[in-house]
Amino acid sequence: MRPRLRFSRSRLDTSRHDDPLSGVANLFDASLAFIVAMALALFSVMGSTDMLSADANWTLTRMTTDGELEVVSKTQQQIKVERVSDRKLSGQGERLGTAYRLPDGQVVYVPEQENGKP
Repeated sequence: MRPRLRFSRSRLDTSRHDDPLSGVANLFDASLAFIVAMALALFSVMGSTDMLSADANWTLTRMTTDGELEVVSKTQQQIKVERVSDRKLSGQGERLGTAYRLPDGQVVYVPEQENGKP
């Protein structure tokens, strides 16, 4: 009588299971899903989904590569970019009017009339 094999042939045939990169695809898929989930969580926590709506008002300040401060503000459909610098300017020019700062912090510009008085 012939002795029975203890293991089946499919367990001994490991040539199909020797692909070293078979798990890399799964790691890539998992990391991509994790990145998307983190981005969605960040947007929802910071409330930045409101930045894209038409009636949103926001102000962003950042330093440019040349060291100037840049203020980007969005008021409904209008986006305004202003650069703030600490340089002193001099030269010749024409006085155009007077600016006043209101108690709430808003600045109002009053142009001068032709005779030189507001």
